[in-house]
Amino acid sequence: MNLRRNPRIGVVSDSNLQRLALAQTVKGHGYELSFNTSPDRLDEKTLDEADLDAWVVDMQDEDDAFLDRLLDHTEVPILFGLEEAPSQGARHYPRWERRVFVKLKETVGEPVQDQRLEELEQQPEGLVQAVDLPPEIQDYHSDTLELVCILAASLGGPAAVKEFLDFLPKGLPVAFVLAQHIDERMLGTLAHVLVRHNGIPCKIAEAGDRITAGEMLIAPVTSEIDFGPEGEVIYRNMKWDGPYSPSIDQITANVTRCFGSRSGALIFSGMGGDGSIAGPQLQEAGGFIWAQTAETSACASQPDAMRATGVVTFNGSPKELAAHLVEHVRQRIALPA
Repeated sequence: MNLRRNPRIGVVSDSNLQRLALAQTVKGHGYELSFNTSPDRLDEKTLDEADLDAWVVDMQDEDDAFLDRLLDHTEVPILFGLEEAPSQGARHYPRWERRVFVKLKETVGEPVQDQRLEELEQQPEGLVQAVDLPPEIQDYHSDTLELVCILAASLGGPAAVKEFLDFLPKGLPVAFVLAQHIDERMLGTLAHVLVRHNGIPCKIAEAGDRITAGEMLIAPVTSEIDFGPEGEVIYRNMKWDGPYSPSIDQITANVTRCFGSRSGALIFSGMGGDGSIAGPQLQEAGGFIWAQTAETSACASQPDAMRATGVVTFNGSPKELAAHLVEHVRQRIALPA
């Protein structure tokens, strides 16, 4: 049993909009938001009794008296100097949110993520019926790679991704690359449980592997991977750029560069907004981005963050995403060259 608790954060700002943006970032990345208030509402008793791991303080108007009071009443770290948040739909909002998360991670560590893989291991067979494979796809050359789909997931992602894969029919000319935020020690178990019932060939990506129709590669946690002109895996032997491992943004950028308009991304349940920076680049290259609906997500922060960028063209449950992908492939095949 995991007895670790999520770090508790207090947000203080004299700007309503900044408080809202900071609170969404704290909660969206899995931290516990204990306070979200203006400085004038924090009295001595509240400050004395606050049980926090860090304060996030952003003051647009100088208030030395409040800062002195806060410093006198706390021994935990205080994060100052955060830049003003852009509007949530702005192109650079994900970068602002990422910078805030980096500071939190450096100060209090990562939030707890319980992926509940044990429950997926015990899941009985026959819970879902796969979508039918249309005749147009049945007659298609099964070894031809029509699409490369990034499956992006974080907290609650394994259950959603497994459900999506279980609904897919065999013979779909699509290759999958999974970027799942997870502890490296759980990666082998993840590779096993995701394909228990659907039988999709799946492995943790290694140098020399190749993106292949009907198969799934799982991005490693400790090293960035890229792709060559024939879809071969290139092991970079260096950490992923940014605070997330693996980085959905980096995977998306690498797949987009290699496959262009044959790329797509499905954003499943998860914390934070990883992927939202590279998402617009994928759309501009002619690829598609779909997202799991908030009501079917264990944690909707990640799909919501992608939706906020304006690039998501379809929202659905894991089953609806599977059915939509099958229809999307059917339409692509049916189109004249």
